[in-house]
Amino acid sequence: MKQTINIIGSGFSSLAASCYLAKAGCNVTIFEKNATIGGRARQLKKDGFVFDIGPTWYWMPDVFERFFSDFNKKPSEYYALEKLNPAYSVYYGKDDFITIEDTLEKITKAFEKEESGSSKKLNKFIKDAKDNYEVAIKDLVYNPGISPLELITPTTIKKINQFFSTIKRDVRKEFKNDRLIKILEFPVLFLGAKPSDTPSFYSFMNYADFGLGTFHPKKGMYQVILAIESLAKELGVNIKTESPIDKIIVENGEARGIISNGKTYLSDIVLSGADYHHTETLLDKPYRQYSEKYWSKKTFAPSSLLFYVGFNKKLKHVNHHTLFFDVDFETHAKAIYDTPKWPENPLFYASFPSKTDSSSAPEGKEAGIFLIPLAPGIEDTQELRDQYFEKIISRFENLTSQHVKNDIIFKESFCLNDFIKDYNSYKGNAYGMANTLSQTAFLRPKLKSKKVKNLFFTGQLTVPGPGVPPSLISGKLAANLITKHHS
Repeated sequence: MKQTINIIGSGFSSLAASCYLAKAGCNVTIFEKNATIGGRARQLKKDGFVFDIGPTWYWMPDVFERFFSDFNKKPSEYYALEKLNPAYSVYYGKDDFITIEDTLEKITKAFEKEESGSSKKLNKFIKDAKDNYEVAIKDLVYNPGISPLELITPTTIKKINQFFSTIKRDVRKEFKNDRLIKILEFPVLFLGAKPSDTPSFYSFMNYADFGLGTFHPKKGMYQVILAIESLAKELGVNIKTESPIDKIIVENGEARGIISNGKTYLSDIVLSGADYHHTETLLDKPYRQYSEKYWSKKTFAPSSLLFYVGFNKKLKHVNHHTLFFDVDFETHAKAIYDTPKWPENPLFYASFPSKTDSSSAPEGKEAGIFLIPLAPGIEDTQELRDQYFEKIISRFENLTSQHVKNDIIFKESFCLNDFIKDYNSYKGNAYGMANTLSQTAFLRPKLKSKKVKNLFFTGQLTVPGPGVPPSLISGKLAANLITKHHS
């Protein structure tokens, strides 16, 4: 008899898990609280403009290829992928920027212009980062985080010291130019922690950046969600939208189904790809593994203030991805991790997908996405949102030497309150739990409940961590545990 599985949420991890479980012969139903699927990777359409609400960076293409190959498919069967050149640019002051192009050879030349001798150091740094990447992908990230022994292999033993140094220390030991340091420390921000709190081993993110490159799926990241949805439906997965979960049904210490919109849906197994903390609030207290005190002590990745802006003209002096590092990173980081508050002078990131993709905006117009990293759990008001938009758009005009305020057709914002309302996100965090040393691998919240039989979890609060590729991997890990548990 086929196992019946109810999955909570329809983000990358839930969709990935649904595919593996359906392939294994299970009857799978996904329950999504919102009107559209995708979790944090949804889409906004307005006045002919199209925005990815969540992830905008497509890194680690090999992880996507590996996912689809598990079903004898290729990403190219579902969406077209373009390697960006330049990958991104970084502003440090007015008309002062560095462009990161699409090959390591070009990037080393850009480094050498900034700091004599840095090209040789960069080649060695990326060679080591590539080695870490191969170890991570082959030996570590596809482990389910059950035991510390997963970290111990003949290869990882040789790298054990890298878990007790940091990215910040390693980068600054080799590079003295502050502009280059900022570029090399930037990729680990995707892991949700400061470079000073991120183990050296995670330099593999630098290989993802400089070695593998930055890509763009035509029509946006949401095409990847639609691709996995299409695959899931081909495999027989049923998806119910506008179906928030009221409660997880537990009988005699065993998950027996869920209640959604007041209706009971029984199942043999429940898998949640929703926020881990929120999922446990759907259980009676005796069945929760982690206390409020546990969650409050964890280091969460930042939240974000996002703006989706339609411009009435094409913008100059920016690329598809553009970073604005013209203010002090440490001061902003302290406002996120040390004394949570709104940063006085925030760093910010901007994406202009219409620079690459004509489907993102009407002809002659520009779609802009602006992001300010923020501490989770702080106050969020419309007044603050408006105040910070004025801050960054004024700086944007000055740094890129162009006037844009009068060319704004509309702007929509998304911040902590929206992350809580739309995703039940703990303290409104945007990226899950940070990958610090004490929150790596088996030290993260578990894929399998210790208190409720047949209850499982997936997503960026569990293993392997935050980001789109890790979420795909997390879905596979959870599905493997379920099929192994019930084989």
